[in-house]
Amino acid sequence: MLDCRAQSKVDLKKDVYVVLLGGQSNMVGFGNYDQLDDRTKARIEAISNRVALSHYKGDKASPLSYTKIKLHEKYNLTKRFGPELFLGLTLAENNPNQEFLLIKTAQGGTALYGAWNPNWSAKQAKEIERGEQKQNMKLYENHINQIKAQLARLKAEGKSYKIIGMAWMQGENDAKFEASASNYGKNLGVLLSSYRKEFNIPNMPFVAGQTNSHYGMKGGSDMVRQGFLDFEKSEDNVVVIKTVRDSPYTDFPKHPDNVHYNTEGQKNLGTAFGNALIQLNSK
Repeated sequence: MLDCRAQSKVDLKKDVYVVLLGGQSNMVGFGNYDQLDDRTKARIEAISNRVALSHYKGDKASPLSYTKIKLHEKYNLTKRFGPELFLGLTLAENNPNQEFLLIKTAQGGTALYGAWNPNWSAKQAKEIERGEQKQNMKLYENHINQIKAQLARLKAEGKSYKIIGMAWMQGENDAKFEASASNYGKNLGVLLSSYRKEFNIPNMPFVAGQTNSHYGMKGGSDMVRQGFLDFEKSEDNVVVIKTVRDSPYTDFPKHPDNVHYNTEGQKNLGTAFGNALIQLNSK
């Protein structure tokens, strides 16, 4: 069971546990809900009445489930999910009397060096982000505003809350350039510090999935992977979900393009995130 007694003296049965989620395309997710077996779908439906998800595209929160999209021809799916689905399921089944709210912002093909930078600058965004739209995205700021709106909604509903941690899946695009790749661990530390300071949670748990793409400059992806490990060593209350370097990706399986996690990969990733947050909150 999660144990936040050291963080709060409020009635935990009334508390809503809040989890923040951020990243790029593997946080968006290309798991195919239709490929899940009936028993797994039933488990998800059984907890959906007490696990809500807020997407970055709106300020509403809805019961945890898949996202309906137009047919994605490359992956042949119309019901997409990311790591939030099995993260929420893992947390809820571990805490059968608890309400949860997951607050997620994710955008494919963006970098921590650029769009996700808490100290956003047009110069750095133009250096690394592709296209005018992404060059003008301020994803950290957007996420903060989304979180504050959701917390204000809970307060207006008379509900207390506790932010119990954050899950992060991002890093592929930072392998493009030496400046972003070699400083990834440092930049991730700045990101974590910014969230902790913004919400006054000095020891907020943080779980990050280590990327394993081969995208970017020569050696860039290895720099980013090492950055995750350096970050984990330098920060308290942090877990990095380690991944295998090369295909076949047996730990977190991918679609045939070897870029995005498939249904099983997203299931494994979300479960790993959930278990890591349980571990960090039980300390």
